[in-house]
Amino acid sequence: MDTCKIKDSSGKTIAAYKFGDWETAKKRNQLSKVSGRTQITEKLKNALIDRYGAKCHLYGEEYPARLLQPDHRVPYEIGGDPRDMLNTDYFMLLSPSANRDKSWACEHCSNWTEKNIDMCRTCYYAYPEEYQHIAGVKEKKLDLVFSSEDIDLFNEIVEEANIHNISYQNVIKRMIKYYHKLKNKE
Repeated sequence: MDTCKIKDSSGKTIAAYKFGDWETAKKRNQLSKVSGRTQITEKLKNALIDRYGAKCHLYGEEYPARLLQPDHRVPYEIGGDPRDMLNTDYFMLLSPSANRDKSWACEHCSNWTEKNIDMCRTCYYAYPEEYQHIAGVKEKKLDLVFSSEDIDLFNEIVEEANIHNISYQNVIKRMIKYYHKLKNKE
């Protein structure tokens, strides 16, 4: 269905709807599949927890199982549902914030319109265990979570960032470079 603007009998601009080219619409939006999207079941979620533990695939942190959400590794919009909806190879568990992060990144990736499944298979958001890019950009990502016993370390990083007017990420990178320097002197 295409939306366009037309003038009504009084000259006012209004929206009009007409059927567009089916092949173009199908390529642009995989959600228009005739069979529709299959519901991800609790059985699949439990199989994912059995295989990976109650961890967020992107953040690597444990979460209460009730908070984890099963998600297609390759977005449904690009790859559709796999034939075997219980095959854990095609799904991952995400925390609610990781799921939102992935959705936003995928929807803003150039591949959202190109629909290249192979591109998704090499992306951080589909396979954080081994990837070549993040939503089409050649980069690597490391998420660090500081828990109760690590909070002091986090506060030191914040303090160092504030002193040098740099990002937390740059403080961590400097620490790693310094560590390598010391290691190479040994």
